[in-house]
Amino acid sequence: MNISFTEKQEKYIAEQLESGDFKNAREVVRDALRLHEVYRHRIIEELRVEIARGWEGQASARKPSDIVRDKLSSLEKQAL
Repeated sequence: MNISFTEKQEKYIAEQLESGDFKNAREVVRDALRLHEVYRHRIIEELRVEIARGWEGQASARKPSDIVRDKLSSLEKQAL
């Protein structure tokens, strides 16, 4: 399998190799894929829990537009 990386990704891989934490680029990529898998499983499980809470909880009086507005406001505050 051949994979192409962006310059930013290649630079990151090179930095990881220079740090001495990895012996070769293959190890860096394997580690990244392993962490990605763990992250995805965690996110999916958290979503399942939240969906279950939503189905079991009371209906919200908030409109979808209110939820989106609040979320965007929260994200903007985090960016500052």
